[in-house]
Amino acid sequence: QVQLVESGGGLVQTGGSLRLSCATSESIERINAMAWYRQAPGKGRELVASISSGDTTYYTDSLKGRFNISRDITKNTLYLQMNNLKPEETAMYYCAATAPTNWSLFRFDYWGQGTQVTVSS
Repeated sequence: QVQLVESGGGLVQTGGSLRLSCATSESIERINAMAWYRQAPGKGRELVASISSGDTTYYTDSLKGRFNISRDITKNTLYLQMNNLKPEETAMYYCAATAPTNWSLFRFDYWGQGTQVTVSS
């Protein structure tokens, strides 16, 4: 089972940027798909973006153009670059990965512990 460790969260002002990282315990090339989710206080978990092993990407419509998901296979790390952040995007951000038999970009089996992002107004 792959282990996922997120980092890079913090406090940022409205309009600012952050880059989240997710380190994997095994070769990221062996993982079929990975994603970033977020969960705001009192709300359900929301898919932010996902990426396949072939670098096909999916973004929630409202985030296109501001967020970018990418992988670095030399560092076994998944990234989420977030620009022009808004206060309503304050949430815990989670990294997720699929099991070897799962090829979906929308359903994940393994989860990290999350990293907190707070956007001040």
